[in-house]
Amino acid sequence: MIKKYAGKTCVVTGAGSGIGRELALALARAGARLAISDIDPVGLDETQQMLHAEGVQLHSQILDVSDSAAIYAYPDAILSKFGAIHQLYNNAGISGGGRSIADTPLETIQKVIDINLMGVLHASRAFMPHLESSGSGILVNISSLNGLVAQPNVAIYCTTKFAVRGLTEAIRTDALFSGANLQVVVVHPGGVKTNIAKAKEADLAKMTPEEREQALKVLSVYEKKFLTYPADAAAMDILNGVAKGKCRIIVTPQAKHLDRLARLLPASYPKIISNATKRIQRKLTSKA
Repeated sequence: MIKKYAGKTCVVTGAGSGIGRELALALARAGARLAISDIDPVGLDETQQMLHAEGVQLHSQILDVSDSAAIYAYPDAILSKFGAIHQLYNNAGISGGGRSIADTPLETIQKVIDINLMGVLHASRAFMPHLESSGSGILVNISSLNGLVAQPNVAIYCTTKFAVRGLTEAIRTDALFSGANLQVVVVHPGGVKTNIAKAKEADLAKMTPEEREQALKVLSVYEKKFLTYPADAAAMDILNGVAKGKCRIIVTPQAKHLDRLARLLPASYPKIISNATKRIQRKLTSKA
């Protein structure tokens, strides 16, 4: 696996926490040069300090992936330091809250689209010429379990993650058609361990104290029951899959199971998932 990454310049967005941080650390240990970014300066600085401890050659900068002008300027900053860009891991994304499409505010819809979809689209477009010219280019776009199946109350998140899947498969098709020297990969992680409560701070702030207390209890149980797959294990699954030449990587047994369900029962899986979610929420609420 190390030969795939040693000496390569690898770009990781959303590197301030979670899978992005673990991807950066694993790539550093495999001998890569790193360009990391995040919108969160605190998280990015923590990752930067971890990478310095690994002795990696590093470029780090604050980046808002919803800012298209910043995205298109980003490759030049990396090229000026390393001279080439070999791999891009489009990992930055947000959840968008747990609401139906009808109840999701327009500003939230636009924000989730700008970050989860347009950020990936613009970064892919900005970096592809450099990836192709490197002679061994790899483009990895992180979709989600919700790019395979829909679940209740994550409509806008599902919309963007299905779109990332379609975008990545279209880019791969174009690369094959044109004969470009580019490995194009879409990743579908399931329940990876993360700080979901922090990600939902904006939604929690709008609740009454009683609603917030109940929501935090439910989130705590949800994290313990479902977001259990370690982020470092997810990162290694991704990098091992990329090293093997895979174009589609599904992370966690949960995601693999639901992918099979959707392919076997494409018309009826939404009803199955909706009913299962209702049962789970009743249990979570009663335990909370």
